[in-house]
Parts: sequence; structure tokens; C-alpha cells
Amino acid sequence: MSSPDSLPLVTIVALCHNHARFLEPALDSILAQTYPRLEVFLVDDGSTDDSVAVLRKYAAAQPAWKTVFLPKNVGNCAAFNRAFFQSQGEYIIDFATDDILLPERVARQVAQFQQLDASYGMLYGNLELITEAGEFQRHFHRPDRAGQLQPRPASGWVFEDVLQRFFISAPSMMMRRATLQALGGYDETLAYEDFDFWVRASRSWQFYYQNEVLTRKRLHPRSKSVQGYRPNDPLLASTSVVCRKALALCRTSAERAALAVRVRWELRQAARFGSLPQARDLYGLLREIGGMRLPEHAIGAYLELRRLVGH
Repeated sequence: MSSPDSLPLVTIVALCHNHARFLEPALDSILAQTYPRLEVFLVDDGSTDDSVAVLRKYAAAQPAWKTVFLPKNVGNCAAFNRAFFQSQGEYIIDFATDDILLPERVARQVAQFQQLDASYGMLYGNLELITEAGEFQRHFHRPDRAGQLQPRPASGWVFEDVLQRFFISAPSMMMRRATLQALGGYDETLAYEDFDFWVRASRSWQFYYQNEVLTRKRLHPRSKSVQGYRPNDPLLASTSVVCRKALALCRTSAERAALAVRVRWELRQAARFGSLPQARDLYGLLREIGGMRLPEHAIGAYLELRRLVGH
């Protein structure tokens, strides 16, 4: 490897909210990185468990690490931005501290980014999904019977893919600083960050799939990925906002059709789980996009009936 001073600086924003029982393996995985030029921010987003005590212990042992301890919970987007706008790294990793970085994670991703031109704003890869106790469950991208990875990864200009389907696992991402800076960081009005980043970034930058497993993502009951579609779910409300942003960015009929696929799926989930205000908003958006189908007309009639009877 080159002299550390000649390597790009990589910022890891380690974002914690009530992750006390997962923090030690997460932070140890930062210490185990083989890449020598890291800037680390430990961010606590108003935890009410013992997280801050653990973070302080690691910060005391690593004086170069920086800390951002927020007195109250402000949400992932705002908490991340507090560190991002202080950071200096050419590349950025948004690291949830219930996950684990494998030792070569940063080195392998920087090496890949160095082979790509400046039009690439983000790269991502495969990862291991582990249980709450840390046991391996499966890989995120898995080969089907034909040997093709599912969900199917995409590289290049992927705006249309991003609109239509879910194929990126956010914990595997490394972002180019210039990309995130141009977007003004994460949108702090949203309850989650990844879909909005994918939509806005893929409009102007290429993405690259690196077919390596460099991260372990922990699945547990409080993770955002298992909390969606409940009534008054803030994640679904944010999804609706992002879909409206996406419609404003669409340039072709194919892109609008891809967005309609996404909105139809979100609408059906919202109606199925009884998230009626969000379902109504998504139904209205689908009408704006065009391409309504019979099932969506049936959902519209159902929503109107619930409105008329006061639900």
C-alpha cells in the first residue's frame, strides 16, 4: 500500500442510537481496518441506554476520533449531517453501529473507487445478514437457479433502476464526498436517508456494484427495516415525499413508468397495513404519474369508502 499521507482520507460516521449492546464489535471493526488513513466521528443521537459511556471509553482510547453527542434524538439524517459537515474525507461511510465492517472494507472500496472516474458518486456491494446474536443468516445478493444475483445489482446510470426496485443495501455503501456535498447532505426533513440519496445522486452520478462481501448487517426487532408500513409510519411518509421528488426529476416516459412501479408497490403495502393517510397520498401521486391499473382503481375506491365512513 502507498504511503498513508498519499492515500485519500476516508471519513467513517459511526451513528448510534441505543446500540449499547452492539457497540463494542462495531467499533472494534473500525479499529481492525487495514486502511491507514481514517477520520472517525462517533455520533450519538440521543441514546437512553449506556451507549454514550461506551462511546466515551473508545474516544478516550483513540484521541484522534471525534465525538458528536446529541442531547436528544434528532433522527438519522440530521445526526449524520452534524458530523458530515465537519468532516474532511474524500470518501464517506455512513456506519450504523449495530453493523460490522470486515477488516478490508475501506481498503477494498478505496481501491475500487480509484479505478473509477469522477462521474461515479457511490459504490456498494454485497454483505452478510446476521442475527441479533451475530449468527450468519444469508447474503444480501444471492444467486438464483440460473446463477444470477438477486436482487439484481446494477452499475452505471441507474436512476431508472433505483426508481423501480430495491437492489442496494445501504450499509455496504461508500459515497464520494463531492456527491454528497453537492446534494447538501441528507434531507433532514425525512425519517430515513438511503432512498432519497439514491434518487438524487443517481440522477447526476453513476453507481458501481463491487461484487465483494465487506460488511455484516445486523437484523434485530428495532432496526428500521423491520418497522415499516405500520399505521402512521414516518418511514412511509418519507417514502411518499421521495417519490414526489423523483417525479420532478424524471425526464422520460420510461423513468415515469419505473416510478409508477415503485409507487404501486408502496401503495399496496400502505393499504394492506392500514396506513391510510399515506395510502391516499400515494394514490394521488400514482394518478399524477399516470398508468393506473384496475387494482389501483379498486384501492382508490376502498380509500374513498374509508374516508366517507370516517376512518
